[in-house]
Amino acid sequence: MTKKIVIALGGNALGNNPKEQLEAVKITAQSIVDLIAQGNKVIISHGNGPQVGMISLAFSEGSKVNKKIPQLPLSLAGAMSQGYIGLHLQQAIKNELILRNLDHDVISLITQTEVDPNDPSFSNPTKPIGLFYTKEQAKELAKKEKWIVAEDSNRGWRRMVPSPLPINIIEKNLIKHLSDKAIVIAGGGGGVPTIIKDNTLIAVDAVIDKDFTSAKIAELVDADMLMIVTASDGVFINYGKKDAKQLSAVTVLELEELLAANEFPAGSMKPKVEAAVSFVKSGKKKIACISDLHLVKKTLNNEAGTWITH
Repeated sequence: MTKKIVIALGGNALGNNPKEQLEAVKITAQSIVDLIAQGNKVIISHGNGPQVGMISLAFSEGSKVNKKIPQLPLSLAGAMSQGYIGLHLQQAIKNELILRNLDHDVISLITQTEVDPNDPSFSNPTKPIGLFYTKEQAKELAKKEKWIVAEDSNRGWRRMVPSPLPINIIEKNLIKHLSDKAIVIAGGGGGVPTIIKDNTLIAVDAVIDKDFTSAKIAELVDADMLMIVTASDGVFINYGKKDAKQLSAVTVLELEELLAANEFPAGSMKPKVEAAVSFVKSGKKKIACISDLHLVKKTLNNEAGTWITH
């Protein structure tokens, strides 16, 4: 049975720089085309944390050397990252389709995501972007660049920016229309954060969590499934401990209880679980799964990953 599936790709599917990304997306494309070969309609979103940070930092450093190079608004860095990540994914997927003699079009769409201008995250930036630094490096950059920095899940220090929740996808009708005819890459990096003031679209400096945007896209285009691809085999309780246990099938109610008990790390699995719960609650027959990129086939056969249902 054909399903409309929204796939949210995590950073492990993209690599840490353009050269790594070119290689990583070849493997990513294989898993995506596996789904397409089964007759599914696929919409792809992706993260951009490292990429948007590098683009922003490059312009910042460049402006110090050449005054003609402007400081780049974070919203434009996000749009740029959608363009070049989208291109790499688009080419890799098309190449894999050609290799399998499958005739499908692939398109990347620069996507704007509407947010509430009064979202509390604007006064409390908590979204990590860009490269990892030592504490000393981060503090120095914070002073030079007027950044807010913090430790990110014990992995190092990073720049922190506002991360408002998505309330609408400006291009939702176009995504829905195109997804009936082609493989669509949309909502990259969570989309360009956009407010509407006096009937005018205005981009704002923030980075939206791509899992929340993916869930919103899946809801608005009436997808059957949200697949959140990450570096983990699925959702675990007591993660990192001796008694860690993977959840293979779990209900929304069970996950909400675990969220209330702060079971999941805020910087990694928590937003994925919250996004999955949000999508499943949007319709009686909606399902979500969280799994590793390399386990896509097994996940669809209920042999891997974590499945979330009502």
